[in-house]
Amino acid sequence: MSDKNQIRDIKEIRKDLDHIDQQILKFLADRQRVINETAEIKKEKKAILRDPVREHEILNRIGQKARENGLDRYYAMQLFKTIIEHSVRFQTDFLIDHANLRNRDTMLRVGFQGTEGAYSHRAILEHFSSKANDLVVHGFETFREVVDAVEKGEVDYGMMPIENTTAGSINDTYDLLYRSNMSIVGEEVVSVQHCLVGLEDIPISNIRRILSHPQAIAQCSEYLTRLRDCKVESYLDTAMAARKVVEDADLSQAAIASREAARLYGLTILREGIANQKENYTRFVVINQKPIVVDSQIPCKTSVMITAAHRKGALASCLNVLNDYNLNLTKLESRPQPGTPWEYLFYVDFEGNTANPEVQEALAKLREHTSFLKVLGSYPYRVA
Repeated sequence: MSDKNQIRDIKEIRKDLDHIDQQILKFLADRQRVINETAEIKKEKKAILRDPVREHEILNRIGQKARENGLDRYYAMQLFKTIIEHSVRFQTDFLIDHANLRNRDTMLRVGFQGTEGAYSHRAILEHFSSKANDLVVHGFETFREVVDAVEKGEVDYGMMPIENTTAGSINDTYDLLYRSNMSIVGEEVVSVQHCLVGLEDIPISNIRRILSHPQAIAQCSEYLTRLRDCKVESYLDTAMAARKVVEDADLSQAAIASREAARLYGLTILREGIANQKENYTRFVVINQKPIVVDSQIPCKTSVMITAAHRKGALASCLNVLNDYNLNLTKLESRPQPGTPWEYLFYVDFEGNTANPEVQEALAKLREHTSFLKVLGSYPYRVA
């Protein structure tokens, strides 16, 4: 077969693939229309949002059908798991919009600390992808600027990192939540895959300076301690650090950033997966000027800040209140209370919705054992 015929055959194959891809998109659009109908029914009949048993049955059936058709069973199941997750997310957002009288056609403006290619930027795209037809994203240099922009109405929401599975809590976010009047209206959990990126594919031993956000540096501390004659410096953001490497055009300089940031700024990935833990996730919270109403069908999390009353056993009494009302505690974090030496502020997350009368009663009981209580908001929770 001549090269010319081979090229023609490849073109025909690509034409077939394009046609199949168009058919896949058409079927996904058809499925989405059915999901839209399902969301309407659940809104009217208050049906359960998610049925884990049915999802398990669907995925097992998909796996079996994939095997019968000569497909990789794991690949097919992961693909349909993503499709199901998107459907649940869409229905959740639909019910939230309905409960809060929000028009989906309204443009949303979201602020974050960093620049395009940062993990916060990715969290925004994942969280708001099914919420708005038109999304405008604004990057700021500091978390304080993000909060200020939300308070002034320059953006509708802010995306703030609050904890990481490797490096722990982001204290700046806790302090800003304490000092501001922001409400938490959502959360997003993002898988973090740190890479060492540079201008060209050079030996790691040639790198003399590495830039990144302090949290990323902490998350990659074990790898960094093995590098010799290399200075590690904090920078505003992982993506900004990547951009700085490009701007400086110094081969001995590198950054810790994401694969997306490397692609965006034309950098070479020198090492992948350099975080201390392979399972590395960052949890982000979405802030707004006002709390939201969350439909009772939606699995919900509530965040509060408390200062236990200054008496023996006060904190234990607070935790006992949550236990007495069967509210599952998902996070307990202590922070020094600003302006009050040796007194501590506790950040508490529990599964529950402030619209629920039992949760309202629990919060009233909680106030009896606290000198300060601030409800930050109830919101749908995400899992990694």
